[in-house]
Amino acid sequence: MEVILLERVEKLGQMGEVVKVKDGYARNFLLPRKKALRATTANKAVFEKQRAQLETQNLAKKGEAEKVAAKMVGVSVTLLRQAGDSGQLFGSVSARDIADGVTAAGFTISRQQINLGAPIKTIGVYTVTAALHPEVTVDVKVNVARSESEAEKQVAAESLLDEGVTLEADAADAAEAEDEAAEA
Repeated sequence: MEVILLERVEKLGQMGEVVKVKDGYARNFLLPRKKALRATTANKAVFEKQRAQLETQNLAKKGEAEKVAAKMVGVSVTLLRQAGDSGQLFGSVSARDIADGVTAAGFTISRQQINLGAPIKTIGVYTVTAALHPEVTVDVKVNVARSESEAEKQVAAESLLDEGVTLEADAADAAEAEDEAAEA
C-alpha cells in the first residue's frame, strides 16, 4: 500500500514522501496514529493544501521537544528491584517502568517514547533513548539496583570507569607525544 507520510517516521521517510509499505503496517500503525494518509489522488491534493500548516505544526512541536530535551540532559532514574545473588532480576524492567521513573523525576513522558531494545533483566546502569519527537531524542540513565546504597555504589563505579577511560586516553596521548619527541 502506498501512503503519504504526515510526519517523519524513522527508517521510512520524511514528511510528504509517498512510500510503499506493507498493508498491515499501514492499517495497524501508520493510519490509526495519524502518521500517514493513503496515497490516493484526493488525499494527495488535500495534503498539498495542508502541507504548509503541517510543516509549521511540526516545527513548533520540534521546538518544544528540543526545549524539553535541553532540560532532560543528564536525567537519571533509579529503579529498585529484587534480584538474585548473580544480579539476575526477578522479573524485568520495561519501558513502562522507565517512563514512570522519568515522570516521577518531573518530566511527562509515555512508555511509547522509550526506545528499549529488550527488557532489562540484570542489575546495572543502562543508557536508554527517549524519543520526544521523531527528530529529537535524549538519553536517560537507568540505574537498576537492589537498594539505595547499591545504586550509589553503581553510580560511583560508573563515574570511576568514565574517569578511567579519560585517564587512559590522556596517558595514551602523553605516550604518543613522548614518542614523537624522542624521534625528533
